[in-house]
Amino acid sequence: MNQLPPAPPPDPVDAIIGQWARTRPELDTRAMEVFGRVFRLSRAVTDKMEKAYERYGISRGEFDVLGTLRRSGEPYTLSPRQLSATLMLTTGGMTGRLDKLERAGLLRRAPDPHDRRGLRVSLTEEGLALVDRAVVAGLDIQRAHLSVLDDSQAEELAALLRPLLARAEEPGGADSDKDTGAGADTGREKG
Repeated sequence: MNQLPPAPPPDPVDAIIGQWARTRPELDTRAMEVFGRVFRLSRAVTDKMEKAYERYGISRGEFDVLGTLRRSGEPYTLSPRQLSATLMLTTGGMTGRLDKLERAGLLRRAPDPHDRRGLRVSLTEEGLALVDRAVVAGLDIQRAHLSVLDDSQAEELAALLRPLLARAEEPGGADSDKDTGAGADTGREKG
């Protein structure tokens, strides 16, 4: 394991952990330290990415639609059902995003030539150009935050997070519906 950079000053998660240590010293709060920081990091970076996407006239959710079409490869076309499944959205939520993006000229919907009842959603040239610029803006923000780690540390962190994500996303992962009575404090509170 590589040597980590010098520790930054205490953060809000440290304060929460310290409070638990004083009031409930028997608690093992390692999970709270990890997930509290993951949550706060995700929120902070997502907020900055949302602002970056606003410069292109789109929200994070709209970027996700355009990005999913872009990642699908040429001809950058999927069905609304495929988009909904990939983005874990209801069809109603997807319809609203598609309506807005179509009005903006970033995608188009057309009948599916293989299914009279179906539609195909495709990026327009303008949508392709916009998503290609927006993805770079989002990655620049992510890279700026990740730059406190060297390449091997970033690879190690990605590898360490992979099984945690897999466990969290599996049905019933880690007894997600079971009330252990332990409670959860992730540092979501401000102040």
